[in-house]
Amino acid sequence: MAATSMAAAIAASLPAPTAQAAPAPPPLEIPASMQNVIDIEADIPVQSVQLDGMVVMKIIKHGRDAGNSPATGLLLGLDLDGILEVSNAFPVPHGKEDDSDKVSSTRYQGTMLRLLKEVQSDDTIVGFYQTIALASFYNQSLVELQAAHQERLRHGGVVIVHDTNQAARGNASFRAFKLSPTYLTALKKDKFSTSSLIKHELIFSRIFEEIPVTIRNSSLLNAFVTTLTTPHPQSSLSTPPAIIPPPHAVLELDGPSLVTRNLEAILDTLETQKSEDSNVSYAMRQIAREKAKADAFVAKRKEENAMRIAQGLTPMPEEDVSRLFRIPAEPSRLDGMLNLGQIDGQAKTLDVAATANLVKMYAARAGSA
Repeated sequence: MAATSMAAAIAASLPAPTAQAAPAPPPLEIPASMQNVIDIEADIPVQSVQLDGMVVMKIIKHGRDAGNSPATGLLLGLDLDGILEVSNAFPVPHGKEDDSDKVSSTRYQGTMLRLLKEVQSDDTIVGFYQTIALASFYNQSLVELQAAHQERLRHGGVVIVHDTNQAARGNASFRAFKLSPTYLTALKKDKFSTSSLIKHELIFSRIFEEIPVTIRNSSLLNAFVTTLTTPHPQSSLSTPPAIIPPPHAVLELDGPSLVTRNLEAILDTLETQKSEDSNVSYAMRQIAREKAKADAFVAKRKEENAMRIAQGLTPMPEEDVSRLFRIPAEPSRLDGMLNLGQIDGQAKTLDVAATANLVKMYAARAGSA
């Protein structure tokens, strides 16, 4: 009886069937003039990324609030005629790596997307952003997250990396990347051995493909910024300064601290790479040792069978070597490639910082002479 009453209640809550269903409207045809712009089948690859000014400010603020820990968030927008327009973004809470935090983060993302859809804002995920320090974006977590996005999102999505150290010095550094087809091919086979890297011609510089980034502001915002930076003279004799004073941070001689941080980061990465090389070398010696034992066993068995055949005896059956000797698999070289990418990015950052500060030093010496 309880089951019958529950079924009746559910049936009563459903809408009553109509006498005749209304015919579905015919699908709208895309005009010929818009077929090259509206990319329904995702055939046009993403050639550039366009960030809205509000997205830039959100990423900078999130990176500043996060401090030394990396800040991660989702990018929202749409792709139009090969241009990925990012119109909004929101941060993702960063917690521990347990299941409860992952469920909470997933629930938070779903709630944010639902609320954005209710206010008729862009709710299509086109990638994610992550803040870095000293161009250190070659890490395992970022690569794995981007691989998951490129598998599920339209056009694969992109990752925007923002260097907080450059932002602290007044340089807004935003770069867009996606994983290369060469890396994705090796990832599908789940092999990053030496032979696989040689076959796919995969090195650290071919893991990512960089996409040009442009920043776009609305006309109203550009007009407002112009009023802030343009002085308004009250008379012909006095000219008050602008509301936003001209930046002089680029002239500060902050070279020693920045160069020291770069050198420390490079030394730490070199130590990590040295440890990784030692682990790989130890694993390769173990593989060579086990293979030598297996080869010696096979050679001895062949020799014994040859002697038994010469004596007219039945040869001994050939046994599976893999069951007798546990030959370990070749270790992955992905971590080593990521470390090399880190060292390359940090060295380039050090080169730019040292060159700029060297010019400042010579300018300061010439001015004081």
